[in-house]
Amino acid sequence: MAVVALAAAVYVCQGLWLAPYRNVVADNVSDQGQFEWMLAYGVYLLQHGTDPFFTDLLNAPRGVNLAMNTSSTFYAVLFAPLTHFAGPSISFATILTLNLAGSAFVWYLFLRRWLVRSGLAAAVGGMLFGFCPGLISHANGHLNWTSGWMVGIVAWWVLKLPERDHWLRNGIVLGLLCGMGFSVAAEALFFCALASGLFLGIWLLSRPGRQMARSALPPVLKALGVCAVLAGALLAYPLYMHFAGPLKFSGTGFLMDHYSEDLVAYAAFPLQSLAGLFGWGADLAPNATEATSFLGAPLLLLFGAALVLLWRRASPERRVTLRALTVVGGVFFVLSLGPRLRFMGTEQEHIPLPYALLAEIPLFDSALPVRYTLVVVVIIALVLALFVDEFLNRTALTRVALGAAVVAALAPIAPLPLRTLERAPEPEFISSGRWRDFVSDGGVMTTLPLAMDVAVDSMRWQATTMADGGAAQFRIPAGYFLGPQDYEETGRELVGRLGPPDRPTTRLFYRAGRFGQVSRVTDVDRAQARADFEYWRLEAIFLPDEMTGPRGPLNRAALVLFCTDLLGEPEHVQDVLVWRIRPGVDPVDKPARG
Repeated sequence: MAVVALAAAVYVCQGLWLAPYRNVVADNVSDQGQFEWMLAYGVYLLQHGTDPFFTDLLNAPRGVNLAMNTSSTFYAVLFAPLTHFAGPSISFATILTLNLAGSAFVWYLFLRRWLVRSGLAAAVGGMLFGFCPGLISHANGHLNWTSGWMVGIVAWWVLKLPERDHWLRNGIVLGLLCGMGFSVAAEALFFCALASGLFLGIWLLSRPGRQMARSALPPVLKALGVCAVLAGALLAYPLYMHFAGPLKFSGTGFLMDHYSEDLVAYAAFPLQSLAGLFGWGADLAPNATEATSFLGAPLLLLFGAALVLLWRRASPERRVTLRALTVVGGVFFVLSLGPRLRFMGTEQEHIPLPYALLAEIPLFDSALPVRYTLVVVVIIALVLALFVDEFLNRTALTRVALGAAVVAALAPIAPLPLRTLERAPEPEFISSGRWRDFVSDGGVMTTLPLAMDVAVDSMRWQATTMADGGAAQFRIPAGYFLGPQDYEETGRELVGRLGPPDRPTTRLFYRAGRFGQVSRVTDVDRAQARADFEYWRLEAIFLPDEMTGPRGPLNRAALVLFCTDLLGEPEHVQDVLVWRIRPGVDPVDKPARG
């Protein structure tokens, strides 16, 4: 099973492995760049002993609260040796591949241990979740949401809590898992806690559950107490940084209505699937990375039939399990639909849903509804595994019908390899270390346009210097991260935004690089640029031969024209153009023409 899961993951990620230093996931160039930066920061963190949850390397001079972002400290530290010797892009591809394979394999082991007898039935459930449309869509740049293995291990240890003689061990292990899970995927850990609590609550309300509770409650409570103490100690600082630290904000800033499931999407096929290859896919997701449901009508019909048939043949204890799984799946299905119903791509404003009551509550205000679907997929995978296990040893005709039904349900959503495109190669100016001649240690330097959600090359080049582990390091202005809308006290209470508050010169660089818009530079523009450069404490700007945008190269020619008009002729250094900046002095106003 491990070999099969790993082979399937390599197949999905093959585009990255064919050219790991050049290829990037085509549907989310920026998130891959952001995660590569986080992985490289792990090397810098271990070398310099800096704060894992706050950095001033980005968004100079203000910095970034990494606890409010997906800091991935666990991955960054664990894979720091690989990042140092092979580079952040290799670490990214490795973790992504292992995440998909590990998600399938851990849930296979979970099913074998807790629910089914047949290895084949466990494999069906494990592969369904590990390579479901939701995890495949998140494989477009998200190392956090492809970490389904983490949720499986946490759920495994939750079910071990009633063990009377091992409450101390179980509490310690679960506390360590919570500490690790917060770094890997805090939002997914929150979903796991909700689902586990709901499942166990329904179990305890049943007659078998009430009987079991008399003996199980004492070790469960003691283990949870140990877990709370240990996890509280491990997470005290990151939680403080998240809820009360510098540059905090409230909520994600993403629109809940937009990032909600379309009701029809559950029965539709994903675009990046076998069905999509034949033109049967539907484009109903907020974006390619959040196509979280798209299970297809055949799988939903099989799930419904499996529930009915299993219920008819189940013992009272198994019926309690089926009831609990169904309720958990139903609750998370409703939550995934968001504050208002969406149908065929249109929001039905007159039909509010329960999530509208939760959207302002802490934790819920930072979770995107569309992602609750992954818990629904877990429930479907568990029920399907139970169904296969129940009917696998029946007559030959039953086994043939069962196999045909499973293939008909799963084959259409079988994933295609991730789409990739080429991004800008690392400039020799960076790889050779020549950049040190143009910026002081800890000084500020950038390529153009400034790092933002559609242009992360500055972060990538900074990441390679961090991964190399040299003593010197440059900082960059702006960046792709979640931060407050402003740096006053009001920003702490408002929802967040992508990147820092805009500055006028940032917008000029962006329009030139993204859209090729080059207008004549006035002395007013120069005065504003001087103020912005002084604010950033910028010492140098460099332009390589190629810059990466969200769908391909950015407009270098327009940036060269604009910067030359603004700052004069550049220096040609190896494979880049460089403009030295004297903060507070450059750019110099042009003398009036007589």
